[in-house]
Amino acid sequence: MPPPGRPPRRAKAPDPRAPEQEGPAGSVRRGRTQARKGRPARTSEAGAGRQGERLQKVLARAGFGSRRAAEDLIRDGRVSIDGRLATLGDRVDPLTERVSVDGVPVPADPDLRYLALNKPRGVTTTMRDPHAERTIAGLIPPWPRVFPVGRLDRESEGLLLLMNDGELAHRLQHPSFGIEKEYLVEVEGSMPRSAARRLVAGVELVDGRARAARVGPLERSGGRSAVRLVMLEGKKREVRRMFDAVGYRVSRLVRVRFGPVRLEGLAPGVTRALDAEEIQALYRATSLDQAAVRPAQRRLRLPKRSRVGQGTTSRRS
Repeated sequence: MPPPGRPPRRAKAPDPRAPEQEGPAGSVRRGRTQARKGRPARTSEAGAGRQGERLQKVLARAGFGSRRAAEDLIRDGRVSIDGRLATLGDRVDPLTERVSVDGVPVPADPDLRYLALNKPRGVTTTMRDPHAERTIAGLIPPWPRVFPVGRLDRESEGLLLLMNDGELAHRLQHPSFGIEKEYLVEVEGSMPRSAARRLVAGVELVDGRARAARVGPLERSGGRSAVRLVMLEGKKREVRRMFDAVGYRVSRLVRVRFGPVRLEGLAPGVTRALDAEEIQALYRATSLDQAAVRPAQRRLRLPKRSRVGQGTTSRRS
């Protein structure tokens, strides 16, 4: 019963567009369909397909040019999602679906970062070290956090890759994948060709035999010799120790190439992002199916406060 003086509410007319539902005793009533308590409402395939990001946006962010250029890739049939041919209007979830261009995976996850740094001489390859005068932490963006792929000793310089793609970083460093690292080495004295051949044949070091994949032509000038050296492994100070073993002291060591990525055009102390072609080339070189952010990148954890009178220990990168 309505309160005195207030007219009764009129019954709401049924919506002719609403779906029909069967009521008790087989009667038909109109109204909105509701999911049962505790069970999510069903969604159509078309509705599910509207979730995620537009495919051309994901491709543009991954470095494949503008969104219009990404649309051209899709039209040309060069893009696939989880193995099926992509079409204009597709949406993807970068965290769960695999996007490929020409059969090579694309770093679709927005959290992935791939950087190249020209490490100067005198800088230690670590993110933090209380005993180091300078570290690479001062040369790279503070966030998102990336990690060096391998190391260059403090007196060495040149190309250093950094990323937060743990699986790719692991494969780039593992000898079984045979990723080439090329160095420009300058030594004191006039080094003969026979010494270069010994480097390719292999020399005995304290931690085992080490050999170069190949050695380029020798150049001699002003009492010094320069040579290009390609290595497939990366033991600690391996190149310097190899030259010591054949009787020549290294005066300068520069890494000029890491797999398909080259140092050319990058000034000392400067960092740049790898482009899409370079990242795809790294994927090809390591036979990697899909990139994945390291678990540590998913969650931001603040360091614990140290108690009075107690120090804190930190893990070295």
